[in-house]
Amino acid sequence: MASILAIVFLPLLAALIAGLGNRALGNTVSKVLTTGALFISCALSWPIFLGFLNGTAQAEVVPVLQWVQSGTLSFDWALRVDTLTAVMLVVITSVSALVHLYSWGYMDEDPDQPRFFAYLSLFTFAMLMLVTADNLVQMFFGWEGVGLASYLLIGFWFKKPSANAAAIKAFVVNRVGDLGFMLGIFGTFLVFGTVSIPEILEAAPAMAGSSIGFLGYRVDTMTVLCILLFIGAMGKSAQLGLHTWLPDAMEGPTPVSALIHAATMVTAGVFMVCRLSPMFEAAPIALGVVTVVGAATCFFAATIGTTQWDIKRVIAYSTCSQLGYMFFAAGVGAYGAAMFHLFTHAFFKALLFLGAGSVIHAMHHEQDMRYYGDLRKHIPLTFWAMMAGTLAITGVGVYWLGAGFAGFHSKDAILEVAFASGSETGMLAFWAGVVAALLTSFYSWRLMFLTFWGKPRWIGSEHIQHSVHKTPEEVGEDTTGGYHPHESPMAMLVPLGLLSIGAVFAGYVFHHAFIDEAGFWAGSIYFDEHLAHAMHEVPLLVKLAATIVMIIGLVIAWYAYIRKTDFPAKFVKEFSALHKFVFNKWYFDELYNIVFVKPAFWLGRVFWKAGDVGIIDRFGPDGAAWAVSRGAVYARKIQSGYLYSYALVMLLGLVAALSWVMAG
Repeated sequence: MASILAIVFLPLLAALIAGLGNRALGNTVSKVLTTGALFISCALSWPIFLGFLNGTAQAEVVPVLQWVQSGTLSFDWALRVDTLTAVMLVVITSVSALVHLYSWGYMDEDPDQPRFFAYLSLFTFAMLMLVTADNLVQMFFGWEGVGLASYLLIGFWFKKPSANAAAIKAFVVNRVGDLGFMLGIFGTFLVFGTVSIPEILEAAPAMAGSSIGFLGYRVDTMTVLCILLFIGAMGKSAQLGLHTWLPDAMEGPTPVSALIHAATMVTAGVFMVCRLSPMFEAAPIALGVVTVVGAATCFFAATIGTTQWDIKRVIAYSTCSQLGYMFFAAGVGAYGAAMFHLFTHAFFKALLFLGAGSVIHAMHHEQDMRYYGDLRKHIPLTFWAMMAGTLAITGVGVYWLGAGFAGFHSKDAILEVAFASGSETGMLAFWAGVVAALLTSFYSWRLMFLTFWGKPRWIGSEHIQHSVHKTPEEVGEDTTGGYHPHESPMAMLVPLGLLSIGAVFAGYVFHHAFIDEAGFWAGSIYFDEHLAHAMHEVPLLVKLAATIVMIIGLVIAWYAYIRKTDFPAKFVKEFSALHKFVFNKWYFDELYNIVFVKPAFWLGRVFWKAGDVGIIDRFGPDGAAWAVSRGAVYARKIQSGYLYSYALVMLLGLVAALSWVMAG
């Protein structure tokens, strides 16, 4: 299939040309080249997806080249195309193409546009390599590729210290998860004797119940392999414990946030678990771990989202929470439901991030929602796009009509299947998901009310005057504080419009195929038909739970930020300790700083001062230099300059040598 080769390698080709050509090519040529390549990849991806949707396409493997042949380890570089791949191709190329187009407007004033667009395309290529992988090594290549590209993009504004710190943090935290992923790959090869994904999945059921030596103990083989692999997913998909990098990734340009959080890097872990679902099905304990971690992340991140003021951070914690939904869906065995939410989430989360970018653009890069207000009158197109995204993420819909926005179909399906699973971890996930849905509704409508309703808090604001570099004297008599919000250019609005279509219709159009049709997923993921049927038999109250809490969250947000605007301040004052705890992200960063960062710096100083300087330098280069210097001082003293002195020394040396030979 030649089209799959074009889909994967066109972004790489565009990235190489734009990156190496850089300013010699100029901004326009670089943008046209990279954006055009992504739109071509997108146009080629949709027919493949629709082919699997209507049952006319067949799974296949497209060889690229022979890669490794070393003893018993042998594998080629090949592109696997099945239903799971087709879904990811559509998500990645569609969102990435629109992010490229959006960046034309958002990054218009940046002097390093060729470098930025090259990084975007490189990032997309790495993710495409990951999802088309036919073996674990190739998957790891793409896995590390998106890690590298995310480091480059998060730290794109490298003259900004906070951006550099965020990029390093993302890189380091992901390395922790990647260690687990690598150990999982090594262990899988040790157990199965191959890294070929189809061969591993075929043999996985037979390994259920077997044991292997690990850290001096005999443990269940599939459990330890799957948990190690899942640790990699926790890092890449920012699950609780390895989540700390994701909110800080907001230091990158807003299009980067949309690409990382919607379609690429953070969904890699969910994709990997679904791709290896037959392995996880052979490890019930590992599935329990996936469920609990996903449920905990879902709740934890949602609580933090309710307290943040930075518009991008609110949406970032929302991403953590929504990824938790995907993982606990996979943990209870509903991989189709997990992929369905991944699919719909890509559209409405990209829409929310790009919409937030449009707001930030309108407000001269101000990201604090306390300085927004009443913007719906000034940027109406952005407002309606953000409204579509909010209706989608909060799951607005009518159960009896079977119609609603994207999140209504995908998130509700996850809650139903968690309840239908009947397991203790499934029930835990269900209730965590319900509470998170309430919090999601609250913080989403809080964002909308603070941004688009209420009085315009940017009028006369000294903070805004400072942010747009105007003094009160320069403002003069202008009652707006010298600032007028403005709508974004068409290059930014067109992607918002197209993503709005996905946020509105993606759930309704594709619900049946993702959730109910085992044939749609045939051969690509494990599909439990009994569970798919059981989710439709859950009590009506379970089906309505997400809608009920969505309404409750909306009413609370309306009361707090429209009806009784002094209520939030009173609540914070009354529950100051709780608010401080949640606002400071449950103090995970501070805890890690005490437990890991400070000891690491202390150990580094010990090795530096005592080891490097005190021992190596002292007895190595510094010691040698001192010995040579002192030796030279003494040597100078025996340099008399008289020939008979040198002759005497030579004679004494000759006598000593002869004596040593004769004595021997």
